[in-house]
Amino acid sequence: MAQNVPEMNLFNKLPGFERAPAGLEWALLRRVPLFSVAGTVVPLLCLWMVRLAAVRASDIVSAKLAMSIEIALASLVTLYWTIVFTVALGCVIVMIAKGPAYVADAYPLPDADAPGA
Repeated sequence: MAQNVPEMNLFNKLPGFERAPAGLEWALLRRVPLFSVAGTVVPLLCLWMVRLAAVRASDIVSAKLAMSIEIALASLVTLYWTIVFTVALGCVIVMIAKGPAYVADAYPLPDADAPGA
C-alpha cells in the first residue's frame, strides 16, 4: 500500500530568485582577524610602556596611576572586541540575508472556499 506522498525537503528554494552580489560585508569579514590583532596589540604596547615607566619611577603615585591606566586599557580592549564581534555578526547576518530565498510548504486553509463564514 504505497501512498502518493510528495517529497518533503527541509528547504525549498524559491524558483527564479537571483542572489544579490557580494558587497562590503565580505571585505569587512576578511579584515576582522587583522582588526582584532591590531586593536589588541596597540593597547598591549601602551600597557608595556606604562608598566616600564612605573617600575622606573618606583613610587606609590606612579603605581596607582599605572593601575588606573591598566584598568582603562583592559576596558578599552573589551569594548573594542565587542565592537569587532558586533560588526562581524552584522556581516554574517547580511550574508545570510543575501542568500537564496526559501518558500514554506503550502498549508491548505480549512475555510479557503468561504473565508470568514
